[in-house]
Amino acid sequence: MTPSPSSQIATNPTPHLIPEGENATPLEVVGSTATDKLVIIMVGLPATGKTHIAKRICRFLDFFHDIPSQIFNVGDYRRQLCGAQVSADFFDHGNEEALAQRTVACDAALRDMMEFMGREGVRVAIYDATNSTKERRKHIIASLDEKKLGVKKMFIESICTDEKLLDQNIKTVKLSTPDYKDMSEEDAYNDFKARRAQYEKVYEPLTDGCGASIKVVDCRKFIVSNIRGYLQLKVVHFVMNLHTLPRTFYLTRHGQSEYNVLGKIGGDSSLSPAGREYARRLGKFAKDVISKTTPSHHIISHDSDQDDEEIPCRLWTSTLRRTQETAQFIPHNMLYPEWDNGDKGPWMQFRPMAKRNLDELYAGTCDGFTYKEIEQMFPEEFAARQKDKLAYRYPRGESYYDVTLRLEPIAHELERTREPILMIGHQGILRIIYAYFMGLERRDAPYVSIPLNTIIQLTPHAYGCHEKRTCLMDKKEMLKDGQDEPVTSMPRDEKKERMREEPIDIVFNPPSC
Repeated sequence: MTPSPSSQIATNPTPHLIPEGENATPLEVVGSTATDKLVIIMVGLPATGKTHIAKRICRFLDFFHDIPSQIFNVGDYRRQLCGAQVSADFFDHGNEEALAQRTVACDAALRDMMEFMGREGVRVAIYDATNSTKERRKHIIASLDEKKLGVKKMFIESICTDEKLLDQNIKTVKLSTPDYKDMSEEDAYNDFKARRAQYEKVYEPLTDGCGASIKVVDCRKFIVSNIRGYLQLKVVHFVMNLHTLPRTFYLTRHGQSEYNVLGKIGGDSSLSPAGREYARRLGKFAKDVISKTTPSHHIISHDSDQDDEEIPCRLWTSTLRRTQETAQFIPHNMLYPEWDNGDKGPWMQFRPMAKRNLDELYAGTCDGFTYKEIEQMFPEEFAARQKDKLAYRYPRGESYYDVTLRLEPIAHELERTREPILMIGHQGILRIIYAYFMGLERRDAPYVSIPLNTIIQLTPHAYGCHEKRTCLMDKKEMLKDGQDEPVTSMPRDEKKERMREEPIDIVFNPPSC
């Protein structure tokens, strides 16, 4: 006789228990897949994108994999020791006094980095400097070996032979640093070029035999050598998606759906009348604003079959009906661009690309319920979600951690793509993407405000990300927008504010998960 499932459970005195409990967190998003320690040593002349690469690596590892990492920027140490504003002569290797001061800054950063890597739990450190000579690089490796930290080392050399790209890097990034505060743009530009020339006199590129390395040439050519191990491969794969060209993303939620009106989460409903009106306005915005964005210099020329000149743009949606219906009024002209890699050919403007990675967080058995219904029917689940919204997983559904894992390939594409992207998505998904580029902590992502009828324009740059919000349809134009989540699913301080403002009516008609 086959024993019943209940009797089998009862005779399991030593069950397999996992630390995360029933709602197991994917190991990839909590740092459990990385066991090695890695020191990344940046190499390259000024204005070749070293700091941009270093910052993107740290942000990616920290946000998507919870791998503790830190940048040690020698320029910051030099400013603390010698002041921010020094002339180009300060970087002359024949200036012995200045060279000694710069060496002190280099060694101070190196000491702090080694102390950091000696701590328990840390995984990645990036030594961000020109490291322009073989002697300097040998000194760094010898110092790390002497400390016997057991770390792996790899070099990332950034090379820029494209004068137009170099000029753009200088004007958009370097001239806004503290080194050139209160200096005219022309004087700052000339001084920086003179500073760079001092480094060029002594610069020695990486050669064979230096160990694990990747050379990045104009963000287009990559030479990979002696790469081994999980972290090194993860870094190389990510770096090969990076570039320093300016680009813009336009994030928007789908128009109001029929489920939004009813306060139901998830589902695959169509748009409400208000949602269709937003879709019409979005189509006009895409044509009049997004397609008229200043083109990046990777586009040599671009002809259009329309009178108004447009630049190539991309359109991403989820596979769910409400996002695809929101894109229905976006025009698809034919363009004929020529790219800087020699490619030519027709380009369908805003060609619809549905990505399942962008589907809304799946609510499992709670799909199609209102939050009030969930609280009444599944009170324990409702309470668990309010306690830890980031890690909570719906029964037979997903958590924000799960969504973060499936958005990693999207992050790679966003880092790689050079054309403007209009992304029509869902609140839970856009919260993660927004938090990643805006430098927010992962635990704050589930509480980011992503309202309906609003376009969020993000423009990443070397030291952060600019944001601009445009509302295309006022809340007053909608009979009921269904945007409010339960007060208890908001951050603690915001909960108190809402409870003071709305002591009687707590709205349980959210638009998504």
